[in-house]
Amino acid sequence: MAVRPVLAVPLVAMALALAGCGIRATEVPTDFGPAPSRVPCALTGPDIGTPSSRGILVQVFLVCSSQLAPVDRTVRIEAGPAETDRVRAAQALLDELSESPSDAEKQANYSTTVPKGLTVAGPRRTDPGDALRLSTAPTDLTPYALAQIICTFSDSEAASDDGTVTLGGPAGDASRRYECTEAVRTRPGTETPPSTRTDGA
Repeated sequence: MAVRPVLAVPLVAMALALAGCGIRATEVPTDFGPAPSRVPCALTGPDIGTPSSRGILVQVFLVCSSQLAPVDRTVRIEAGPAETDRVRAAQALLDELSESPSDAEKQANYSTTVPKGLTVAGPRRTDPGDALRLSTAPTDLTPYALAQIICTFSDSEAASDDGTVTLGGPAGDASRRYECTEAVRTRPGTETPPSTRTDGA
């Protein structure tokens, strides 16, 4: 019976010490944000290497732990007229995004939501010169797929000079100028890439 007062002293002292430091003792769980993910989202295989005759090194964004994570890929872009450089680069990146992740990428929990068979064409007569037209309207893509495409294009030859990406669909709707932001990269499922219509409407 005499043990209880002895144990109570350190507890009281601890509470006073916390109060003296400006920290209020509480039994209510405190929200310190999401727990760190146990998924590394990092490949542990050998370095992919430098650009070679097999192709050029590019970066695509895949989905990992509900976020976008960059992955290095090697692509081959066929030579063609300079005015089609943006289209050919965009198609090569789309093809990579729609490919099933490699075994190493799957083990690191990477996935993709970009559908196979997606194609891209150049601008229509009423579009800005840097516009790209997808075979599926951007609004018909899943939020993750659109975010993957916008963020992958934004740091490539497919982007405009200011890093934005101008996309439209197969119909005659006005194209839109999209941005890849930090919020889009960290919350692609809920954060829609900011966009503005290119016709000013």
